[in-house]
Amino acid sequence: MPQKKDEAIQDVLMRKAVVLEHHCRRRKQPKRRKTKTFTAKQRRELRLFEIEPEQQRYELFLPLHELWKQYIRDLCYGLKPDAQPQMVQSKLLKADLHGAIVTVTKSKCPSYVGITGIILQEFKHVFKIITKDNKLKVVPKMNNVFSLETDGFISYIYGSKFQFRASERSAKKFKLKGTIDL
Repeated sequence: MPQKKDEAIQDVLMRKAVVLEHHCRRRKQPKRRKTKTFTAKQRRELRLFEIEPEQQRYELFLPLHELWKQYIRDLCYGLKPDAQPQMVQSKLLKADLHGAIVTVTKSKCPSYVGITGIILQEFKHVFKIITKDNKLKVVPKMNNVFSLETDGFISYIYGSKFQFRASERSAKKFKLKGTIDL
């Protein structure tokens, strides 16, 4: 600008906005801290998912079963006798089974057949079931057929087609398939 005449400088200033030594301060964005979660090894060492032997009593989990029955009634709109079995079955497939009383009706391993109890924990491949004689049984889903009885409706669950975590299963769309093998 020093080499221009005053008139030229005034002309430039009238037509153009000039910023004189303006320092733009950038705001520093705070770093997002991830919540620290335990690794699988740490969870095993801390025994987070293990149920202590003194807590493995069938009577302790009967209130959980009563809550589950109420949950299923609310989910299936009361389980009335005129309810459609396909609707009830589709709701049960996506429902949470913690607290349900299940029975192993068919299995490739005959020692699993007849196990009845309340589901305490559900993993991707197994159910942890507490029986009436206060024993915690770990039953694999693969090659087993489970039956659920809720207010007169008996539903059969094929474990081989059911190998998902409870959270994954609630969002899954189940397809009807013609053949079901153990």
